[in-house]
Amino acid sequence: MSSLFRTKKDAASSSSGTIDGKADDSTARATDPEARQAFLATFSADEEKAVLRKVDRRFLVLIGLMFMVKNTCFSNVSVVKTMQVGEPSNILTELHMSADHYNWAATIQGIPYIIFELPSNLVLKYMTPHAWESRIFLTWGIATTCCGAVKTAGQLLACRFLVGMFEAGMFPGVITTLSYWYRTDEIGRPMLWYFWIANLSTIIGSLICYGASFMDGMRGLSGWRWAFILEGIATILFAGAIWYILPDFPKSPRSRSWLTPREQQFLEARLPPNAPATDDPSWDTKEAWVAFKSPTVWGFLLDQTFMNLASYSLTWYLPTVITNLGFAGLPNNLLLNIPPAAAGIFAMCICTLLTSRALVARPLLCITIVLGTMICFILFFTLNTRGGLYTACVLSQFFSNSYYVPYWSWRTATMSGATGAAFAIGLQSSIAQLGAVVGPQIFQSKWAYNRYRNSFMIGFCFVAAALVSNLWTWWLTRDIERRVVEVRRGALRARNEGKAYTGERDIDVLGDERIRDSKWW
Repeated sequence: MSSLFRTKKDAASSSSGTIDGKADDSTARATDPEARQAFLATFSADEEKAVLRKVDRRFLVLIGLMFMVKNTCFSNVSVVKTMQVGEPSNILTELHMSADHYNWAATIQGIPYIIFELPSNLVLKYMTPHAWESRIFLTWGIATTCCGAVKTAGQLLACRFLVGMFEAGMFPGVITTLSYWYRTDEIGRPMLWYFWIANLSTIIGSLICYGASFMDGMRGLSGWRWAFILEGIATILFAGAIWYILPDFPKSPRSRSWLTPREQQFLEARLPPNAPATDDPSWDTKEAWVAFKSPTVWGFLLDQTFMNLASYSLTWYLPTVITNLGFAGLPNNLLLNIPPAAAGIFAMCICTLLTSRALVARPLLCITIVLGTMICFILFFTLNTRGGLYTACVLSQFFSNSYYVPYWSWRTATMSGATGAAFAIGLQSSIAQLGAVVGPQIFQSKWAYNRYRNSFMIGFCFVAAALVSNLWTWWLTRDIERRVVEVRRGALRARNEGKAYTGERDIDVLGDERIRDSKWW
């Protein structure tokens, strides 16, 4: 085993160790917590920042772009519906689909998420993140391009199913990979980049459709076909960038090209005892079973599921709401989707500032956002003025889009081991994709008579359920969250003193000394 902090069995069998197959004379080969702290103490705050900057450069922009491409693919199906509305080249007219029938274009894409998210995440470690994620983008890009060639509604639905099947695993794969590199008290930073760049998907998607609307009729293809083709080609090309740039794990062979052996050791040693490690096996039945039985796993699962049900339904129908307000004609109506997206990005920055400085407990911030989202749904089924409704659109994205930054920072605090983390996140992401399946079906034409007040009331009920589940999850994790705040403030103090945080009072969610000992030393 090439880790500095080995099991007792490893320590008994050898009095010396190696890092990546090479002797490391910079630290002693001890097998107790003090050795880990002593090793971390050899790094100054400036060295720690330099190492983390290397990691940030590899991850932050790339993962944000990955999620942006994913969200653009999903959300643009709803934007495409508003292209050339009332004209022969509109997608509903060409494929002879009703609005209710078209809702299935989003629903059927969500079904394979439920089936394939968990299996995809379980093979991530074996296949390695860079290879698996690039495969995901390549295959779904091909399927998206094919959407531009469909001739019937059935063919469109078949292609959207394939898009969902090939895309499944991308989101939980990134979350799982980040848990190998970042501590839970600092993961808010990559989450900010992940979600705020992803929130540009509404802006980028609207601009793609805006540009494609001027291509209507070019080479005999309608504008909506060009939108799918452009998205698909961009996704295929992006798969190549993921293959070359996305890191695997701190001690993976690929990491040697940009990290020294000492830096590789540091990145893994600074993580809490429960964090997954490069040397963990690709599968551990015990870890998977422990994760499956954990009430905390199911609490977080309910949090995400209920919020997804509300946010997916709102995201799906929001372009239609904005178009129906009548502020602008075609195609300028597409540009009105940009201010709500910008509001969401601004809210994410606020959330990251609050969590990174340990100014607000992450569960409390999540609950505050849930309450704000509830108010927005109330506004949707009570307001009648155009200005009021557009304000509700902006506020809804301010709250609902910012929820996942503190939420995923909170969520990663309780993941344990490579298999446990992959299983928990994969299971959660699979079931939470009910939001992608059910959300678009909430807005049925039969409820159009009262401006979909019934639909917004259903969304409100989902958010109310999310409030209850978030309160329960906070209760389950209250002790861990107190420790996270303590550790984060300790890390900030150490940095101000010019030292790296040594983790002398680290976050330990395992709660079992025997398990902790076997994991680290």
